Amino acid sequence: QVVDVVRDEPITDVFLMTHGWMGDVPAARLQCNNWIGAMAAQTADMERARAQRPGFKPLLIGLHWPSLPFGNEELGGGDGVSFAAPGAGPDPTAGNQVTPEQLLEDYADRTAATPAARAALQTIFAAAFDNVAPVEMPEEVREAYLVLDREAELGSDGAAGAPDADRDPFDPEAIFRAAEDEMVSFGGFSLGGLLAPLRTLSFWRMKDRGRRFGETCVLPLVNRLQDAVPAGRDVRFHLMGHSFGCVVMSATLAGGQGGSLRRPVHSAALLQGALSLWSFADSIPAAAGRAGYFHAAITKRPVDGPIITSQSEHDTAVGRWYPLAAGVARQVNFAPGELPKYGAVGTFGIRGTEVQDREMLAADGAYQFEPGKIYNLESSQYIRHGSGPEGAHNDIANPEVTHAFWEAVLTE
Repeated sequence: QVVDVVRDEPITDVFLMTHGWMGDVPAARLQCNNWIGAMAAQTADMERARAQRPGFKPLLIGLHWPSLPFGNEELGGGDGVSFAAPGAGPDPTAGNQVTPEQLLEDYADRTAATPAARAALQTIFAAAFDNVAPVEMPEEVREAYLVLDREAELGSDGAAGAPDADRDPFDPEAIFRAAEDEMVSFGGFSLGGLLAPLRTLSFWRMKDRGRRFGETCVLPLVNRLQDAVPAGRDVRFHLMGHSFGCVVMSATLAGGQGGSLRRPVHSAALLQGALSLWSFADSIPAAAGRAGYFHAAITKRPVDGPIITSQSEHDTAVGRWYPLAAGVARQVNFAPGELPKYGAVGTFGIRGTEVQDREMLAADGAYQFEPGKIYNLESSQYIRHGSGPEGAHNDIANPEVTHAFWEAVLTE
């Protein structure tokens, strides 16, 4: 349908948006609607778009990828769809309302579904339900986690690895101990107890799913849309990803299994990105000078205009949980001014390649972005509101953030 619209209607700009982890269909719809509403509320930016792009007619496309543990993935309406939660669907594990058997199928999908993995999951869930506040990890649980990690086929390639492998070797006991002190959240569930290593494994599998979704679904879609543009018509494409959605959009830009973009897009926004700060690096200091996994998003020049990112000290999801999941407690603390081995774009920005660091401006500020450059926007003044352990991770649908995006969209 969207290909037909691009081909048959006088579209001038195509916006593709995607959410991060912990997004079911209702949450994805809500996040897209909130973002679109915040963009439309920037009336001065809208007027500038109409003046700068005669006949301005946008097509807005929300991209959903199944990424929510216990998420409602029904595409239809009816009693099965819940619209109650503002960010993500409810977690049925709250209050031990589900059984180990019910959880097994869910987490087999998120880790591995082999017979050995299922047996390991049975051991883990049985122990977790029998002992909700363990002092130490039983040996049979530790062994089960090692089996599950092996069956999940996740790599441990360090800072230069793919999104499912940019971590240290899996150490379930270290994660269990770290989780006792770091009860943090990444979009709606807490980390702790014997299930902490399991949720960490799920974290990396969802990162990999985001990468594959970008490379094999979003990238081909963008190429189809670009191919549908009638000759002689100037249609610009703009990408926006939030959280793990930044993995999706980075994979779209860098290419991979789906090939490469047929033509560059005009702008890209990676908001509170839950991907490695070294993802785009020319040379990673902690990885023997290897380039970042998404370095092709620089070398292929898939963006004609600017790439912008946002950072906020109030985002505790990417500020605390991301490095904990990657390196447990080994690289969470570092000297002032030092960049860590493991950290998120939403905290540190894109590093290891040529970038410009700026402050996010008020909703009428003039950025004067330049085409082909990367801008890290320190946004703590505006991305600051949120409840729960994730902090301000989801506070992006506001005037200042959407104005920054508009400024990138309208860069000539």
